[in-house]
Amino acid sequence: MIKGLFFLCILFFPLALKTSKYKEMLIVFFSKGVLSILLDTYVVNTNRVKYPIRPFPKIFSTNILYDLLFFPLLSILWVRHSYHDDTLSKIVLKSLTYSVPMSILQWFMEKNTKLFEWKNWSIFHTFASVNFTLFMIRGLVGLIKKVDKDSSNNSCMAVQYQD
Repeated sequence: MIKGLFFLCILFFPLALKTSKYKEMLIVFFSKGVLSILLDTYVVNTNRVKYPIRPFPKIFSTNILYDLLFFPLLSILWVRHSYHDDTLSKIVLKSLTYSVPMSILQWFMEKNTKLFEWKNWSIFHTFASVNFTLFMIRGLVGLIKKVDKDSSNNSCMAVQYQD
């Protein structure tokens, strides 16, 4: 299952970045990876979740495939899906289309596979953490859009002053 997910992510990666905003999507990808690994490291070190089956078990206590490949790719989809939404209600509704299925899928996988074990964790923790990271990444994208808009306005003003 882990190998299949890895190959699926590798196949999907170029398609996820196939956009005119690929630089923003790379920022999303790497930021989500950092956020996921930090959050997951805390969760594992506080014995809330355990990953008995994971890549490089002697080096990493978390499942780096989820943290550094799958979740970042999911965040790229999320950002592309909600990129032009300007109201909080639209963004929240779209976040639910990702966090609810993801939470249910993780709950199902925890019950039926040995990929991870929830100790002091539940489907509600997953739901909250997925939404938290999605909103953090969406906020980052909003900040990037604002900075880009401000810098393009300033460069237009500079051109006007030069004339």
